[in-house]
Amino acid sequence: MSEFVAKLLWERGAAGPLDDHSRDHTLIYGSGQQALGSAAPEYKGAADRLNPEEAFVGALSACHMLTFLAIAANKKTPVERYEDAATGILAKNAEGRLAVTEVVLRPMVRFVPGVEVSPEQLDKLHAAAHRGCFIAQSVRTAVRVEAGLLP
Repeated sequence: MSEFVAKLLWERGAAGPLDDHSRDHTLIYGSGQQALGSAAPEYKGAADRLNPEEAFVGALSACHMLTFLAIAANKKTPVERYEDAATGILAKNAEGRLAVTEVVLRPMVRFVPGVEVSPEQLDKLHAAAHRGCFIAQSVRTAVRVEAGLLP
């Protein structure tokens, strides 16, 4: 078992009316890394800060990549480059509540020279990475993978 921590700091600061408040905050992770956070701009947040929805999409993308790289290395098909242009959709779910209802991962991979992977093998690698990604297995959001190869 592993444990991961994040500390969140927020203060009202120079406030106006009590029903209005800053969305800006700081996240301090167990690794010592810090992120300046806020709400998404459409929810009165700062556009130049990380919002929870982007962090969620990024966490799914990174988890899939790390799992994919481990599986590919294990199968003796090492990767030279990996890119993803992931997107998340915030919409009302079946219960009528706002949720990130879908995340689409678009990983593009280039294997090291001399390693040939068929489209079917690539699909199997990504399916195994999805099954092995503990973040994807921890959420109700539909996660779709649209994979390809880099030139």
